[in-house]
Amino acid sequence: MVVIPLTTPLKSDVIKKLAIGDKVSLSGRIITGRDKVHKYLASGGKSPVELAGAVIYHCGPVATPQDDTWRITAAGPTTSMREEPYQADIIQTFRPGAIMGKGGMGNKTREAMASCGCVYLHLTGGAAQFYASRITAVEDVHLAEFGQVEAMWIIWVKDLPALVTMDSQGRSLHTEIENNSLARFKQLLDSPI
Repeated sequence: MVVIPLTTPLKSDVIKKLAIGDKVSLSGRIITGRDKVHKYLASGGKSPVELAGAVIYHCGPVATPQDDTWRITAAGPTTSMREEPYQADIIQTFRPGAIMGKGGMGNKTREAMASCGCVYLHLTGGAAQFYASRITAVEDVHLAEFGQVEAMWIIWVKDLPALVTMDSQGRSLHTEIENNSLARFKQLLDSPI
């Protein structure tokens, strides 16, 4: 099974080659953002860090102070659909290379990904400590006024496994699975007992 190594910031030629179903191993600098960060950015707020080519991770990490920095002890993905009202605007304005979280996103985000060259990287829920083990450093924390979980964390990861489930060609594995499941369900309902 081929695993594609990705290093941030993601370049447009790399993004264009990724397709739904691709397994990737992510290394480099990523940025967390949940509801407050997304609302702030989508309403015209300035990002304290460059987001072009970046991976925005839907995550509210659990962090503890350690000497003069932080240690992330849990970094599980947040349900991405929560950011659907904001994500397309953020993609169009800031041009990240990937959005990462769990559960996929809606059509507005899918269309923005296709028009701007962005992908969605899916992580499995329930593995927060495993994902935290892939964090090698905490570079900084911004927008701390939003609270620890809602702040924008700048973290470095090594060999973080993910699955491409929405690609820059406008395909969504989430939609395909939903449509196939619905068709199979209808088939089962229509079949004689």
